[in-house]
Amino acid sequence: MRSYLDFETPVAEIDARIDELRALAAKGDSPAILEEIGKLEAKSAKALTDLYTALTPWQKTQVARVQGRPHFHDYIKGLIEDFTPLAGDRKFSEDEAIVGGLGRFRGRSVCLIGQEKGEDTASRLRHNFGMARPEGYRKAARLMELADRFDLPVISLVDTAGAFPGIDAEERGQAEAIARSTDMCLSLGVPNVAVIVGEGGSGGAVAIATANKVLMLEHSIYTVASPEASASILWRDSSRAQDAATNMKITAQDLLKFGIIDGIIAEPLGGAHRDPQAAIVATGAAIAGALEQMGNMSRDQVRDARAAKFLSIGRKI
Repeated sequence: MRSYLDFETPVAEIDARIDELRALAAKGDSPAILEEIGKLEAKSAKALTDLYTALTPWQKTQVARVQGRPHFHDYIKGLIEDFTPLAGDRKFSEDEAIVGGLGRFRGRSVCLIGQEKGEDTASRLRHNFGMARPEGYRKAARLMELADRFDLPVISLVDTAGAFPGIDAEERGQAEAIARSTDMCLSLGVPNVAVIVGEGGSGGAVAIATANKVLMLEHSIYTVASPEASASILWRDSSRAQDAATNMKITAQDLLKFGIIDGIIAEPLGGAHRDPQAAIVATGAAIAGALEQMGNMSRDQVRDARAAKFLSIGRKI
């Protein structure tokens, strides 16, 4: 059964009517009913197009979080051959909020790192809703170091509300682990590409998204803090999350203008959750294009280009 976001009510009403007519048509062949279904389907598609052409930042936030949007494991299944997960930070434990390993992308060996939020209650709890503890970021740094040693490009798929804010994470050096993972991203002599596929929240995202090329899906968000957290900080009222989202410039379209990201990946009509496979294919094509652009660069050129990209952010020409 399809689910709809709050702002999709007009589409939901049309689709409900279509379902009713289809049930009637199933009981007997009626050209009039079939013709009406066709008209309503066109009306539904137009309503969806109109809605998604003018989404507000808060609506994009809802789309970025919606159930059914493809997660890390979906991209691995759709894009990577022979994926071999590698676990543990070699210091404390395994953190399943960040998943990483080696595989082949279009015939080329690569290192994959990304947050996994989980699909149901059990998997969400196991992956801690994609919010990593320090050992997750130390694992990411370990895998990036491995990739650098064996000359493997690094692909990061980012989808997290942020790093886990628990006391145990702070006691084990959350900030230091995030900083070291970010530093490892910057020091890589191999190309790295990051894609914000859902939420890109705070340092939890930056820790694996400090890449030569940073791409975003059309309706994803990338922000210093979640709208709810920002509203709590600014107004001591998390219910003003919509106001925070509107003013924080968190959408792919805004961030491309500021030069914080390098490209936007178009999503299927109505968002990636309506056609996950199409979104995965488009993401794969964008990653391949980004890696191809850096195919002839030396290790020093890769590092210099990455450093220049981040040093240029916020500077006036």
